[in-house]
Amino acid sequence: MADDANPFAHALLLTRTLRTPHSERFLLGMAGQGGEFGACDLHYLADGTVEGTVVLFDDAGMTEAQVPALLQALDEQLLPEVRLDERTLSFSVVLGRVLGSYGKGG
Repeated sequence: MADDANPFAHALLLTRTLRTPHSERFLLGMAGQGGEFGACDLHYLADGTVEGTVVLFDDAGMTEAQVPALLQALDEQLLPEVRLDERTLSFSVVLGRVLGSYGKGG
């Protein structure tokens, strides 16, 4: 259930950019703010757990204090079958910048 105190609960915009049988990639944005502030890769493992990587763009102004609320919103909006608090979902969070796209399509 979405938490009304969580600023990401109703404003998080997710744009799927890639999907395979065992993974997905999303760009992350906020309603009314334009642009993206990060990306999320999800990997669905054979044991039913999910491993995620969130990359927050360093120029987006996200703080470390906002990370738990973001992860909770991702958990609730994308992954109803697993939960952070049940240890069936985990995330690595990285702060970085996009240098470019290389190779196929880049």
